[in-house]
Amino acid sequence: MTHPVGRHRFLLRRTVALGLVAAAIAATVLALRGHDSEATADQGLAAAPARVATTLSDGLTPHQLAGQRVIAGFSGRSVPAGLRRAIRAGRIGGVILFADNLGSRRQIRGLTRGLQRIPRPAGLRRRPLLVTVDQEGGLVKRLSGAPRYSAAQMGARGPRFSRRQGRLTGRNLRNAGINVDLAPVLDVARRGGNIDVTGRGFGRTAGRVGKTAVAFARGLEATGVAATAKHFPGLGAASLNTDDAVQRIELPRSTLRRVDLAPYRPFIRAGGELVMVGTAIYPAFGEKPAAFNRRVVTGELRGRLGFRGVTITDALEATAARAFGGSKRAAVAGARAGMDLLLYGDWREALEGETAIARKLRAERLDRGEFRDAVDRILSLRRRLDG
Repeated sequence: MTHPVGRHRFLLRRTVALGLVAAAIAATVLALRGHDSEATADQGLAAAPARVATTLSDGLTPHQLAGQRVIAGFSGRSVPAGLRRAIRAGRIGGVILFADNLGSRRQIRGLTRGLQRIPRPAGLRRRPLLVTVDQEGGLVKRLSGAPRYSAAQMGARGPRFSRRQGRLTGRNLRNAGINVDLAPVLDVARRGGNIDVTGRGFGRTAGRVGKTAVAFARGLEATGVAATAKHFPGLGAASLNTDDAVQRIELPRSTLRRVDLAPYRPFIRAGGELVMVGTAIYPAFGEKPAAFNRRVVTGELRGRLGFRGVTITDALEATAARAFGGSKRAAVAGARAGMDLLLYGDWREALEGETAIARKLRAERLDRGEFRDAVDRILSLRRRLDG
């Protein structure tokens, strides 16, 4: 048994020591708070954004926080003045390029370089804009050059060939100043479905898609271009493109999980950085389009499959999305479901969506912690794509 006097001295020494440790921790936290958010180290896709000291989104206004969640398209081969002003104010976090934006290779490089040179608020200057494009190959291809094959052709020739095509595609896009490919398609192509007849699928089985589409994604990301798996939870059974018509995928939950969701497991294990969630309706999970359905986005993708990267909606001007509501309602519904990035083909509608979620954030009608986590994931991705 410890002598009473000796025990008293021991407890005194321990109390002093603990006090010194607490003081050191407090000083460290205060020091970290004095640094720019650049001091926060990336923890990778598997780690949640840090909340102890600073985060990448610290110091941003509600409009700037909302703006980082918006991707916008535009017409023509020069950036409209209104879009330029929005980027300068931090109200748009990235763009999507379509065929009518793209001319010669020199013009494309000038366009993307000009976008990145637009001055942005202090907390965003070191984060390149997300410059995205649909470069699947086959029918869906915006730039000349790689890939020179459709997804169906790549899938038929196997993983090694698909990975090689992914590398060539990544180099093609990097050369043009594009840092995100909205590909590959991970839909399991049901015979006779839209994905099958258009050659956009890598295969008719989950195993074939998982091996070859993910190989293409790994090739892309080896060049520094982020890959985007789409269209979660799977459009292989759709008879029409959701851009053109509302689609209901009448498959049981067990089938969706066993077949359609299966290719996302190897994509996530391989470190895939983005997943696009579609706008079809899956009655097995509810009556809302997938991108507006929390059971799909937060439950299946993040909860069941463990995805920790960035989620992005399919086009919010698509017929399937418009049937649910306009640009403002779609933005709020997507944010509530757990979507990180909201994709608009027109920058004016994008600003309407940005304004809607900024207002909901200020009014505390959207969860502030989830909102900041989404922005932190996006900014972390953008930092990794720098250079």
